[in-house]
Amino acid sequence: MKIVVTAGGADLDAQASPVFGRCPAYVFVDTETMQFEAVQNPAVSASGGAGIQAAQFVIERGARAVVTGNVGPNAFNVFQVARVLVHLFSGGTVRQAVEAYKAGQLPVVGGPNVPAHAGMGAGRGMGMGQGRGMGAGMGRGRRMGMAVPLAQPVSEVVPSREEEVAALKEMAGDLRSQLTEVLERLDRLEKGG
Repeated sequence: MKIVVTAGGADLDAQASPVFGRCPAYVFVDTETMQFEAVQNPAVSASGGAGIQAAQFVIERGARAVVTGNVGPNAFNVFQVARVLVHLFSGGTVRQAVEAYKAGQLPVVGGPNVPAHAGMGAGRGMGMGQGRGMGAGMGRGRRMGMAVPLAQPVSEVVPSREEEVAALKEMAGDLRSQLTEVLERLDRLEKGG
């Protein structure tokens, strides 16, 4: 099975990275043969949406499981729709992460384990709120983090086209709600309220 490990380098002896969306590299590994391919993360410098872009990238490259230290809500939702399980690895090399995965020692994440934008780095001024609670109340009613681990192996779980369409429609509805909330808050702030 092809899995991906977030990494700080380009081989099996590289340190596994504790972050998903902004890790330096992804090492794709065939768990049966241990053949691997290391690829630079195309989303590492993205101004926004790194988690979503990175998740789509690893799915498009055929990963059926992800091994990382942290995953945010945006990336997690993409993996959930694609039925790709995320496994936590707390530190070591890519090779150690793969061996732990093969031995069934890595827990499956049932939801995001860090907030959105957690990998952007503290103090870089990337967000408008700058830690002053500007995003308070955002995301009420969304189902982030409510995923239940699947009972079947990932290789047996392939979403039907209808399931994927339904999940994408739900995600689009959630995004519309978020956008509406953001625009309403922006309008209130611009009017001095």
